[in-house]
Amino acid sequence: MRAILTAASALALAACATGPDYRTPATPVAAAGPFLSTGPGATATAPADESWWRLYRDPVLDGLVADALAANTDLRVAVARLGRARAALRKVRNDRVPQVGVGAGATYGRASSVQSLPGIDRQGWRVDAGLDVAYEVDLFGRVGRNVEAARGDLGAVAADLDAARVAVVAETARAYADAVSAAERIAVAERIVALLDRSVRVTERRAEVGLTTRLDGARIASLRDRRRADIPEIAAERQAALFRLATLTGRMPAELPPIAASRTSTLRLDRPIPVGDGAALLARRPDVRAAERRLAAATARIGVATADLYPRVSLGGSIGSTGTGLGDLFGAGPLRWLLGPLIKWNANVGRARARVAGAEADTQAALAAFDGTVLQALEEAETALSNYARLLDRRGALQAARNGAETAARITRAQQREGRIDSLAQLDAERTFADAEAELALADARISGAQIDLFRALGGGWRAA
Repeated sequence: MRAILTAASALALAACATGPDYRTPATPVAAAGPFLSTGPGATATAPADESWWRLYRDPVLDGLVADALAANTDLRVAVARLGRARAALRKVRNDRVPQVGVGAGATYGRASSVQSLPGIDRQGWRVDAGLDVAYEVDLFGRVGRNVEAARGDLGAVAADLDAARVAVVAETARAYADAVSAAERIAVAERIVALLDRSVRVTERRAEVGLTTRLDGARIASLRDRRRADIPEIAAERQAALFRLATLTGRMPAELPPIAASRTSTLRLDRPIPVGDGAALLARRPDVRAAERRLAAATARIGVATADLYPRVSLGGSIGSTGTGLGDLFGAGPLRWLLGPLIKWNANVGRARARVAGAEADTQAALAAFDGTVLQALEEAETALSNYARLLDRRGALQAARNGAETAARITRAQQREGRIDSLAQLDAERTFADAEAELALADARISGAQIDLFRALGGGWRAA
């Protein structure tokens, strides 16, 4: 046994790894600078916040995110896949140590006369036990490259788990934001209905004293009823968001705590969103890290395939004994042993070269996938930044339009009471104000969605998990 280990150590010192050594791709210079689409007052160049949902200062949202990270079913699947990748790494690591096998058996039978020595009973029990040791000398780095590939696979699966966490946090925040935004839109719609209802009552009183016709009241009542009809649709959207929130947090719909539906105002930020720069984005995004790890694994597998072009050397030894009973086995029974190297070389070099070419093609594909992931990450971040900035600009214009419509509606109500304008002018002013109010509430909901899109594009949320 000592001879085996000595020879293995000497050969291991002389071993060399085949295939290219992996080097992490450098960040493109054009991608490392500030983003192009940052808007003044909307974003800041400070490093992005990993726990970005806490910027909303909503303890209910914080609790829901924690629940989702603990119980989401997609995350449970991703965690199981990570466990499998760890097991695969342990398996290939074991190829670096001697493989030991122990065997024992007992048989009862009759041997032929030519197989038995004179004076030995030809019929009876035969007991056999032995110990086998084998060690592959990694002369050309096959085992080492296999370990490198398994480490790359493990890193990619771990990054996939981080990406799943990013998605779950973002979708949980989005479901919550949709629910609270819908609640605010319902409140706006109910306020518009109440306002139009007052206009209907005023118009009806004026019709009773002959200052207008009942047609005017019917027109405003029709507008009020149309606005009231919007409420059930928005309520259905809110309920769907709450059901989605329950699923994301690993609950049945009936198990969602009532506090999750308690907020009735849209999520808003009181500070610019910290976004960092392109270099920080690429270092933070889990999908970029996953693509880089898959590239590392593919590169290592070139070495695994290349090692098959060379002999595979193993050192082995065996010791055992055979006897007619346990006393013979462990006593003075016949002892056998053997020691020696085993060289295995596949003569079909063409197949091995084809595997090398396939591994090189896989590496080129992994490199292209990595480059594409980098480009997509930058595209998503720039698009999310641009959309957010444009939605803020749009909201400013809608706010001004809503304020103007409110002033016009208030003036027309006063003029209509004084009989200075007809009901059609009032109806037009009321309709314009109702549309502006509803559109502003919808814009607020879209802004909260755009914020979550931006946070997701920035790739935060996994490190806090």
